[in-house]
Amino acid sequence: MQIPEIVDEILDYIPTINFANTTTDVSLFETTIRYLAGMLSGYDLLKGPLSNLNSNATNVDALLAQSTNLANVLKFAFNTPTGIPYNGLNVTNQTTIGGATNGLAGMGTLVLEWTHLSDLTGDSQYANLSQKAESYLLNPQPASSEPFPGLVGSNIDIDTGMFLDARGAWTGGTDSFYEYLIKMYIYDPSRFGSYKDRWVLAADSSIANLSSHPSSRLDLTFLADYNGTNLIYESQHLACFDGGNFLLGGQVLGRQDYIDFGLALVNGCHETYASTATHIGPESFAWDDSAVPSEQTAFYNASGFYLTNPAYILRPEVIESYYYAYRITRNATYQDWAWDAFVAINATTRTESGFSSISNVNAADGGTKTDLQESFLFAEVLKYSYLIHAPDDVWQVEHDGVNSWVFNTEAHPFKVTGMPIRASGAGRGPSEGD
Repeated sequence: MQIPEIVDEILDYIPTINFANTTTDVSLFETTIRYLAGMLSGYDLLKGPLSNLNSNATNVDALLAQSTNLANVLKFAFNTPTGIPYNGLNVTNQTTIGGATNGLAGMGTLVLEWTHLSDLTGDSQYANLSQKAESYLLNPQPASSEPFPGLVGSNIDIDTGMFLDARGAWTGGTDSFYEYLIKMYIYDPSRFGSYKDRWVLAADSSIANLSSHPSSRLDLTFLADYNGTNLIYESQHLACFDGGNFLLGGQVLGRQDYIDFGLALVNGCHETYASTATHIGPESFAWDDSAVPSEQTAFYNASGFYLTNPAYILRPEVIESYYYAYRITRNATYQDWAWDAFVAINATTRTESGFSSISNVNAADGGTKTDLQESFLFAEVLKYSYLIHAPDDVWQVEHDGVNSWVFNTEAHPFKVTGMPIRASGAGRGPSEGD
C-alpha cells in the first residue's frame, strides 16, 4: 500500500536480526518461503518499481545481505550424500532434526527462492544446491513412484534419492512442488523449460485421472488424492490453489483447456465457502458418497462435499485462486467472491488484537476461536484480497499482457530474470475484457 513510514520501520529492523541464533528449531521450507522470500521480494520492489519508498539505500541493500546471511545459516541442511536437504534444523548447533526423509513440497519449494538469491548475488552455490535437490523430483525413481505421468509420490529418502511411496495429491506436503514447476518456467523460460514440461505432464494427468465430480453435485469439480492408481475422494483448503495454478499455466502457455479446467476448480472451491454457515471453507473435506457421515447427509446432498476437518486457520488458497481467475479473465465475479470471503473472514475471525483461527466453519460464529494467527494471513489472505481490487501495476499477474513478476508460494513477488512471457490472449472472453 506504499506507506513510507511502515517501510522504513521494517527496513530499520531487518539489519538487526541474527539469524544464526534462535531458541527454536526451524523448518528449511517455511524459513525459505517466508523469511528468505520476503526479504528478496522487498529488495526487488524497493530497487525497482517502489524505489520511491526507498529513504535509506543502505537498509535496502541490507535486505540482500541478510538474505545471503540467512541462506548461509541454512545451507548445511544440504550436506547429505545426495544433496537432498533435511527440513528440520537447529541452526544454532548446525544440526538436523527428524528422520531420513524429506517431502515433495519440502524439497520442491526451495528452487525459486534459492535460484533468485544466486541471480541477485552472482553466487551460484545457492541455485546449485536447490536445483540438485530438485533433480531427484524431476527424474523420479523408482518408476513405480510415478503412477500417472508427472504425478509422483510424497516422501523421498535423503540418503538415496529414491521415492518411498506412490501416494500424492495437490494437497499439503506435495502442493507447491507442482506450483513451482510452471512458476520456474515463468521466472526464466530459457533455463527452466524442463520444469514446464513436467508441469504439463502433471496437469494433463490430473485432468485425465484425478478430476472428480461429487455424485450429489455433478456440476462441481475437485482433484482427488491418489495412492498408486487408486483414487481417494478427499481434499483440503491447501489444494484450492490448484485452480489458480492451472489458470496461470494456461495463460502463459496459451492453453484454453487449462484455463477452463482451472475455472472449474475455482468454482468447486468457491462452493466450499458458499455452503457453510460462516461462508468460510474448511481445512479438509471429502465427497466419497460411500462414507458420508449420517449427520452430514443433507449437507452433502446440497453442497457436494462433507467436512472432515471443519477448522479454518486463516488459509489463503481460495482467495489466491480468485485472484488468478480475475487477473486472467477480468471477470468481476471473482472480485465479488474475494470480497465476500474477506467480509466473512473479518466478521468471524477478527479479535481485539488481530485474527484467530476457528474450530468450525459450519457452526455459528465459527465455533471456538483457537488462538492462532499465522503469518500467511498477512502475506497472502490480506495481500490477495487487496491485489484483486488494486489498480493494475507491473507486479500484477498479466500486466499489459506479460508476467514480469512471479509470486512465490507465500505470495512474495519476484522480478523474473528471463524474457517475460507474453500472454497469448487465452482466458478473456469478449464480455470480460476491461
